[in-house]
Amino acid sequence: MTIIVTGAAGFVGHSVAHRLLDRGESVIGVDNFNSYYDPALKDARAATLIARPGFRMERMDISDAPRMAALVRDNGIRRIVHLAAQAGVRYSLENPFAYEKSNLAGHLSVLEACRHAEGFAHLVYASSSSVYGDKPLGGEGFTEDEPAASPVSLYAATKRACELMSAAYANLYGFPQTGLRFFTVYGPWGRPDMAYFSFTQKIMAGEPIEVYGEGKMARDFTYIDDIVDGIIGALDNPPPARENRILNIGDSHPVGLMEMISTLEKALGKQAEKIMRPMQPGDVTATYADVSKLHALTGYRPRVMLEEGLQRFADWYRDYYAAR
Repeated sequence: MTIIVTGAAGFVGHSVAHRLLDRGESVIGVDNFNSYYDPALKDARAATLIARPGFRMERMDISDAPRMAALVRDNGIRRIVHLAAQAGVRYSLENPFAYEKSNLAGHLSVLEACRHAEGFAHLVYASSSSVYGDKPLGGEGFTEDEPAASPVSLYAATKRACELMSAAYANLYGFPQTGLRFFTVYGPWGRPDMAYFSFTQKIMAGEPIEVYGEGKMARDFTYIDDIVDGIIGALDNPPPARENRILNIGDSHPVGLMEMISTLEKALGKQAEKIMRPMQPGDVTATYADVSKLHALTGYRPRVMLEEGLQRFADWYRDYYAAR
């Protein structure tokens, strides 16, 4: 049966849709192609999908509830991978209502479409490691059973709200759901607002990079192919009816920001001029995924380490921008 992937012109959605097509699924992609970052990159991602048999793209906003419901109903949809959202911690300080529309109204629209769909089988949706707040980096990863009650950004608050909305809908209407808390995804076709991508743009242009938190932050950088492995594994293993299952999806090896920059410099063959800046509002000091639950469910095991992943990204970056 056909699967809907929302955010299919986005970084993660584009890769998930390709993986589903690779294994013979039919996919309907949904995306509004907004201008949060360069729409040309979204168009280029979408073009790689539109060229493939079994795929069609619907240019629409997920917050359009009647249209979303009709799309699910008219195509007999039983599974959705819901990845569309307004991303970015810092942007949520500038344009909070974008998060209300995309993340809250958009998620509710998807939930309503699912609950009215006959025989709906599984909704997999994107949450975020941001829901953990500014948790100190200890010797163990963040676990799904820890409280997630102290968000430090509106973006994080909307993602936690989506988890709670899903819990209510699973309980009320019975359809199984899985929320995936993503930890810093990177790789080819990535988002230009992410640090590794924006650093690359500046380094290649000979411009200085701004290093926030005085470089004393750490992130659980997770390569895109590993993320897709986890998403597909979760999709294929739905929880029981009336359950909203929450799972971390990350690399489980946090890397310091300065080490990431050093690795990126090596991949690019260029040194960066660094300007040290204080931590920005909404940022967290560190992220670290405990992925034992996802591993037990699917056998998930990240395979691409940061050095290899950033080299792949650097190679893609050169090829993509050389052609433009």
